[in-house]
Order: sequence, then structure tokens, then C-alpha cells
Amino acid sequence: MNGFTLHLMRHGAPVQTGLMLGHKDMPSSDAGCTVCFERGCSLAVETILCSDLQRARRPAEMIAAWQDLPVRSDPRWRELDFGDWDGADPADLDAAQLAAFWEDPQDHPPPGGECWSSLVERVEAALAEVSVSALIVTHGGAIRAALCCLLGLDYRQSWAFDVPYTALVSVRVWPGEPRRAQLTGLII
Repeated sequence: MNGFTLHLMRHGAPVQTGLMLGHKDMPSSDAGCTVCFERGCSLAVETILCSDLQRARRPAEMIAAWQDLPVRSDPRWRELDFGDWDGADPADLDAAQLAAFWEDPQDHPPPGGECWSSLVERVEAALAEVSVSALIVTHGGAIRAALCCLLGLDYRQSWAFDVPYTALVSVRVWPGEPRRAQLTGLII
């Protein structure tokens, strides 16, 4: 069976940077939306998906309107839920607790938040429904979770490369059991 390409795009910088933004619904800056739009308009895709949070949804809708495609938002493409830390400045958090989280988000999730495997499970369920070339406008954590699912990476390996705001990661996927995939592009 022929494969298909997934383009995973991180939303533009939020209007207020430097915060722990998980499920907090802060919009992207106009400049961030513009960069996403410019990167996404030339992609050959059959569908556009996005997180339901406005910082991902707005650029996805802009690209979809330009390409004359529908866009489907899906909460499974949200960022990791930072729980009590959502919207907080990392400098205001307990440094030891924050370091433990970054070292091992599975065993040290944010207070009241989501562990790493929960993010991976919901992203994997969303990926299972994609069978055509698609642009998915989402968040840094969701992109890393998708790469873990598609490429067999573990958490630490998913941090081996940068995924800044507006990054575009392209992956060729061949369906079947086991699913095979190959990283084919990274624009940062």
C-alpha cells in the first residue's frame, strides 16, 4: 500500500511567551500565525487537522481557507495538560519539582496534570484515524508524542532535536502492522 505524508506544524508563538501553556487557551501572535500560514499554504495535503486550542486552530483555519479545505479540530492534539502549572511562569514554580518533571514526565507529572503516557496514548489514537496526506497544526509536546508513536522514539530521544514555534516536521507513513514511518523534513 502507498504511504502518505504527515506534516506536523507547531503553532506560532503565543501572545505571551515563556509560560507553561498546556490546555490554557492563549492565542498565537499575529506574526506567529503569519509564519504558519506561509509555511502551510504550499503543502500538498488532503486534510487539515488541529488542536482545538485557538493558538493552533487559528493558523489551521487560515491555511484551510487558502487551500479550500475543511479543517477539523480535535482535543486529542492538545498540549500536555500542565494541571496546576498551566499558565504559570516556570520561574515561579518549585525548581526541584520542575526539574523532576522535565527529567521524567511519566513519573513526575505536573501537580493535577497529565503524565507523558497519557499524552502519547491520546495522540496515538488521533494518529490512527489519519490515512491520507495531512497537515496537523498542534503543540510541541503533541508533536514529540507523535514522533514517539510513528518513529519508535522514547521521551528522551524525542528531545534530540528542536521543535520551536512554527516548526514543520514532515513524516512519510506506511500503514500496516507494524506501521512504518520515516522523518523526511524539518523546517525550524
